[in-house]
Amino acid sequence: MQQEGPAGRRGPVLFSDGGNTPVKSLFGTLADGTEVHSWSLANGGTRMKVLSYGGIVQSLEVPDRRGRFANISLGFDNIEDYVAQSPYFGALIGRYGNRIGKGRFTLDGKAYQVDVNDGANSLHGGAHGFDKRVWDVEPFTKGSDVGLHLSCTSVDGEMGYPGTLKVKVTYTLTRHGDWRIDYEATTDKATVVNLTSHVYWNLAGEGSGTIENHELKIAASHYTPVDPGLIPTGEPAPVAGTPFDFRHAKAIGEGLREAHQQLLHCKGIDHNWVLDKGISPRPEWIATLKDPSSGRTLRMATTEPGLQFYSGNFLDGTLVGPSGRAYRQGDALCLETQHFPDSPNKPSFPSTVLRPGQTYRSTTVHSFSA
Repeated sequence: MQQEGPAGRRGPVLFSDGGNTPVKSLFGTLADGTEVHSWSLANGGTRMKVLSYGGIVQSLEVPDRRGRFANISLGFDNIEDYVAQSPYFGALIGRYGNRIGKGRFTLDGKAYQVDVNDGANSLHGGAHGFDKRVWDVEPFTKGSDVGLHLSCTSVDGEMGYPGTLKVKVTYTLTRHGDWRIDYEATTDKATVVNLTSHVYWNLAGEGSGTIENHELKIAASHYTPVDPGLIPTGEPAPVAGTPFDFRHAKAIGEGLREAHQQLLHCKGIDHNWVLDKGISPRPEWIATLKDPSSGRTLRMATTEPGLQFYSGNFLDGTLVGPSGRAYRQGDALCLETQHFPDSPNKPSFPSTVLRPGQTYRSTTVHSFSA
């Protein structure tokens, strides 16, 4: 089938179609000779491409109010850029999504030092986290659903984390076009786990410019303020009367340039929202993002207690996407469902400890409309 590509270019792009097996193709080769494959799948009006490297969502396409498709996720068109300079574009994140202060924590009386890769802190599992792993991928169809099972094993001591962690992540495209992520993990030794997805969203289309006109609503009356190193202070604060109040839908740019100390710490927004629903056994709605220009809307539901909203503050114009356009500050945003940052050092936060015999489970659902 033919699909309109960046800047109007056209080329043959194969996708599965509503219940058919996803299509596998070679995306590139790593320096050590390992092949990286791309899996293309489609269902219910949503099309996506997923890489075996990092479990990366390389593109995700949905129609606007006129039925015109566009890729709404930032990324690259080659494996070299993902390896050399990606700021986690579209990747699976682990073992621990977000930050751990100074890369240190104590568990059952034993101190652990994990990889430090973000100033004095550990970010997203360390310099060689799950975003840089080549995952085993198995396609599946189940009824009217189509998807991928991604799996990997992180050995005891990798990046400093205790326990051999076996991870399975399932990407499902439903007949309604929803993208569902189910995370599972088990360990043979007590450890900490916090898995998430790091898609950079721009509902107007990749390379289209700022997201400051996007409208966002988050079902959270509190957030976790951070210190200058972007580590939570440990005391949730009310969003009322601050630029962090998204209880009613508003443009992301509204208040983004206020001289609020928390915005100055992060050069914008890079904070965890304490979701009003808390941890839930089934995914519950927590956020809605809308681009008024195209009509594209993303609704998110999750079992997780937190949502990290990052406003693309550190995109600096040095990265170029498939559109051929440079990514600049505020050209995308991330909405990462999660437990809270630095939870291993904050006893008042929901626990991220996983023990032998337990199974870590988390689900997030993305629903698209226009």
